[in-house]
Amino acid sequence: MSPRYFPLLLTAALTVVSCASPYGRVSFNSAPQIINVSEYDPKERQRAGHGYTPLNQKALKDNGALGLIARGTKAGRHDSKCGDFLSGAERQGMLLGSYCYVVPSQSATYQASRFLRRLSSIKKNYSLQTQRILLVADFDTKCSANLMVGFVDEIYRHTGIHPVVYLENGPQIRNTLNRATYAQRSRLRLCPYWLALYTNGYNRFETPRKLALASGVWSDWCMWQYSGVFWENGRSKIYNYNGGSWNTPKYFGSIDRPMERNGFNGTTRQLYAFWNKHSWAW
Repeated sequence: MSPRYFPLLLTAALTVVSCASPYGRVSFNSAPQIINVSEYDPKERQRAGHGYTPLNQKALKDNGALGLIARGTKAGRHDSKCGDFLSGAERQGMLLGSYCYVVPSQSATYQASRFLRRLSSIKKNYSLQTQRILLVADFDTKCSANLMVGFVDEIYRHTGIHPVVYLENGPQIRNTLNRATYAQRSRLRLCPYWLALYTNGYNRFETPRKLALASGVWSDWCMWQYSGVFWENGRSKIYNYNGGSWNTPKYFGSIDRPMERNGFNGTTRQLYAFWNKHSWAW
């Protein structure tokens, strides 16, 4: 074989190996960091360090956050801090994203249209200059496959973009996906997958790769929410992943309070390319 083919074969081999890694293409220390927020943020202060507000996110940027994904709507209701969070992230030169928490009790058409109208209103009212925003569908675990596909299709119809799909790690949503039709799974597979896994203690789902494969839809993921925050006994409690190459710290750098944190499954250069490809020119 001609030596000129060896670099190409080596690149292909490394790509296959990296995709097959149980933790993705990069280690925690190399993964670009993304923050997701809602009107419940910022959480309460728990230690010495730096704080932040929706409009002043300098501490987040200083600690390495490259992007911020703010909740736009939930069941059609506007998140009260979404505009401030997006404006504050833009001031720091961060990538912008927004998610819609989709519930089973309302139609896909209603929830998608409310979400997009809300974002358009924020861009206008805050005079945001960022040209593109990542769209995310956060599906309640009780949503049907038909509703999920309907929401994705409605977003695509209005924007030409397939939204990122975020799913909590739960048996009900997993069973729904595994029982979905071939056509439904094919439609959802067009959407990048953002998984949530805060511990390696789940039997059969100890790694993100195992969790992705268990969906019956995806074998890969774009982002991994490795740190979640839950309200327990009158206090925010942090759950964060520790295993393999992802031994993650309890707090985000010098930030003095809990945050929901995510790692992108690739390099920083790949993150910006991904964001540009999958974002809506709003």
